[in-house]
Amino acid sequence: MIDIKTIRDDPQRIKDAARLKNVACDVDHLVEVDARRRAIQQELDALRTKSREGGQQIALCRNPKSDWHKRAVENGRSAEDIKTESDRIQQELNEVKVRIKPLEEEDRTVNEEFDGLMLTVPQPAAAEVPEGKDDTENIELRTVGDIPDFDFELKDHVTLGADLDIIDIERGVKLAGSRNYILKGDGALLHQAVLRLAQDMMIARGFVPMSVPVLVREEVMTGTGYFPTGRDQAYLCERDEKALVGTAEVPLTAYHSDEILNENQLPLKYCAMSTCFRREAGAAGKDTTGLYRIHLFDKVEQVIVCRNDEELSKKFHAEILQNAEDVLRALELPYRVVNVCTGDLGQGQVQKFDIETWMPSRDSYGETHSASRFYEFQARRLMLRYRDAGKKVRYCHTLNNTVIASPRILIPLLELHQNADGTVTIPESLRKYMNKDRIQPPAA
Repeated sequence: MIDIKTIRDDPQRIKDAARLKNVACDVDHLVEVDARRRAIQQELDALRTKSREGGQQIALCRNPKSDWHKRAVENGRSAEDIKTESDRIQQELNEVKVRIKPLEEEDRTVNEEFDGLMLTVPQPAAAEVPEGKDDTENIELRTVGDIPDFDFELKDHVTLGADLDIIDIERGVKLAGSRNYILKGDGALLHQAVLRLAQDMMIARGFVPMSVPVLVREEVMTGTGYFPTGRDQAYLCERDEKALVGTAEVPLTAYHSDEILNENQLPLKYCAMSTCFRREAGAAGKDTTGLYRIHLFDKVEQVIVCRNDEELSKKFHAEILQNAEDVLRALELPYRVVNVCTGDLGQGQVQKFDIETWMPSRDSYGETHSASRFYEFQARRLMLRYRDAGKKVRYCHTLNNTVIASPRILIPLLELHQNADGTVTIPESLRKYMNKDRIQPPAA
């Protein structure tokens, strides 16, 4: 969420952000509603003050022991005069109350509209974000690792999974519908190994491991920016007004919501391994085969909550990006880093770097990680604050990044480490988790 003062001061900047991010946001209407909201509040404040002062005056009129009443008598005012004065004030109060009631109802309605409109406002992108309409206009920053040449015909991960008896998509679909799968044997072990490697690396870097809920209240989804704009992507438990999360970012970032931290507690660095759920609404016909675009997966997520300092946020953004890159290096996978353009940014992201890993079956790089910084956007929604050295309460900054997401990462892991004899070599970093150095086809 953006500070309404920022919107009032420079509405054109927000209009530009909405246009560049392809976000539907009626800034002019928001400004109008905000003006009406403030006018109603000022009128209500004035009426409530008048009502309070009038009530006090009536009490003085009706209390013979009050200084006001004594002075009135001393000044020659009769009991009838004082009663008349009290009745006059009471009549004014009655009229004030009649005006307050509908105004309070209008205030409630206008504030509801205002709150709804505020949830549509996008965060302006950083100056270093390239303009572009969609992911085809993201800018490559660097490539890391060489794409290997093979002297034999490659199998894709679906064929490898079937031949090695480690991935069963057919039965996954039978049990749960399209975009589902089952990992078995060494497939399940490889999946767990990459998650454990990622988590162990994060713990070694000072991130606190967390086990968090994956079914959360809808307010938490709204607070982190996934509702209302992304509501169609979530699995909803509507009877209980809860939703399944698409990332552990949601509970990790919201962990300190409605709190005021001390500055010396920051930065907070958390990581969590969790199951994630996504409906993939709007993805009909896209990546329908294999493990690339699926409804359920597991992920290790990293989140940082820090002081309200843009340069510090940029520093931590580089740090979380490096963490993810180091995991890919440990898995011996070639990848590239892209600076995501405005049209591919989410509503709340100031800047995002995607990591795309080479996938032979796609003959291209495929997204495996996203590193985002938000500045105050999520913290304002979550009321996530801290008290600085000067005792001023400020909103925190938040950042997050995928450490690893599986089974999508199994696509390049299997395809790039396959051998001519049908086996798959397990990278050195994973062998301690699997107690073997390669995956073999099942014995005939």
